[in-house]
Amino acid sequence: MDWTEIRINVSSDDIDTASDIAQMVVPYGIYIEDYSDLEQGAREIAHIDLIDEELLKKDRKKACVHVYVSPEESPSEAVAFLSERYNAAGIAHEIDTSVCRNQDWENNWKAYFKPMKAGEKLLIRPVWEEDYDPQGRTVLNIEPGLAFGSGGHDTTRLCLETLEKHITPDTELLDIGCGSGILGIAGLLLGARSATGVDIDALAVKTAKENGRMNGFDEPRFSVLQGNLTDRVNGKYDVVVANIVADIIIQFCKDVGKFLKDDGVFITSGIIDVRENDVLEAFDKYGFRVVGRHESAGWLCFELKKSGGK
Repeated sequence: MDWTEIRINVSSDDIDTASDIAQMVVPYGIYIEDYSDLEQGAREIAHIDLIDEELLKKDRKKACVHVYVSPEESPSEAVAFLSERYNAAGIAHEIDTSVCRNQDWENNWKAYFKPMKAGEKLLIRPVWEEDYDPQGRTVLNIEPGLAFGSGGHDTTRLCLETLEKHITPDTELLDIGCGSGILGIAGLLLGARSATGVDIDALAVKTAKENGRMNGFDEPRFSVLQGNLTDRVNGKYDVVVANIVADIIIQFCKDVGKFLKDDGVFITSGIIDVRENDVLEAFDKYGFRVVGRHESAGWLCFELKKSGGK
């Protein structure tokens, strides 16, 4: 089967953040075109002054991130996730895809998405998979569709494993950037009283609601809102979870405390290890202390408490 190339065109000013977000889709198979400092780079890196005429014609104000998605991944899921996160970061972008030999790549990935264990209690089951053994686990039925969040990515798995430790029958849960709704639904299956998801993307909201109903959850126990955190969310929660990217987490840190009970826990993932110091500075700046740190394949997940909390 063939790989899919995703090309993300952005302003050269946004290339660092854009590449960080792209690495959330795949931590491999990525390269960056950025000609903003072509002459300086040629001298300092290649030690040459002569530059190919075609390179000199490149637009210095534009840059491109190339992402390569393997056959067992979903290109459509990746594109939807990238667009959602770039919109959240305020990054103007254009996304194109190309495939070697035009196959039905939107559906081929389903053959590779099998039921998978999450933590000690859950089994994530794609709805098209009929032949499975829950092995005594609670089954979370999921149709990712075009919204990010199938449970297979390290960041989602870290969140699910961490979330399991904090759910009680009294838990009121908030999922920021909920995508497919997998974290909120998991919380409910683990016994939470209620879960609220919020996402800027209308497709993600639609998908999350459908996944909730598929698992037997609807309003008021499972609510999904479209908008930014501060636009639509009210109240305070026992657990707030955000599986996004480092830059968006840093932005949200200043507001999350308003929605977290004094003894609540903030679980956040989607952080590439090279951005650890950046997010730690933001946690400290906005009154959070780290009570747990988890790592998998270069991705980090943190458990946080308010600095003055229990």
